[in-house]
Amino acid sequence: MLVEKKERVIMGIDPGTSIMGYGVILEKGSKIEMITMGIVRMDHLDDHFLKLQRIFEKTIVLIDEYKPDAMALEAPFYGKNIQVMLKLGRAQGVAMAAALSRNIPITEYAPRKIKQSITGNGSSGKEQVAAMLQRLLNFKETPEFLDATDGLAVAVCHSFQRVSTSGSGKSYSGWEAFAKDNKKRLK
Repeated sequence: MLVEKKERVIMGIDPGTSIMGYGVILEKGSKIEMITMGIVRMDHLDDHFLKLQRIFEKTIVLIDEYKPDAMALEAPFYGKNIQVMLKLGRAQGVAMAAALSRNIPITEYAPRKIKQSITGNGSSGKEQVAAMLQRLLNFKETPEFLDATDGLAVAVCHSFQRVSTSGSGKSYSGWEAFAKDNKKRLK
């Protein structure tokens, strides 16, 4: 019988071709705490393939250092420029390949879903997401680039979904069933 781990490390990635944001959290039951957040800069590189190589290599280094049980990524969203979307998709794919090379399960979330899970509003700005994460995870520092808090938001969003790494997650028939089973989490 598989027993769900009481703790898990979740890495969140906000892929980008100039700046990739990342965040790592530790989930202990229903509590979460930040382990780290940061960015990987590629804005000094002109060659798109060198940027992809850097994303892969830095993601591997982060995975080997923090040993996440799961990786969550922000999905590229459709914008006005299809070339930008293709480049973001490649960046995301390279980060996925790094996780897959270490047998780490991957989940992706739409930007709107991430913002909704953190702030309650799917159209929140980066600053609102960062401020809510500061309160939620009790940290003071404001990163130079909000890409770092974006990566952290992806990890927190994944934790909030309570996605099981063993595939035995509980589902509920409605709010009443969830509330009845989670009295300690309700105020």
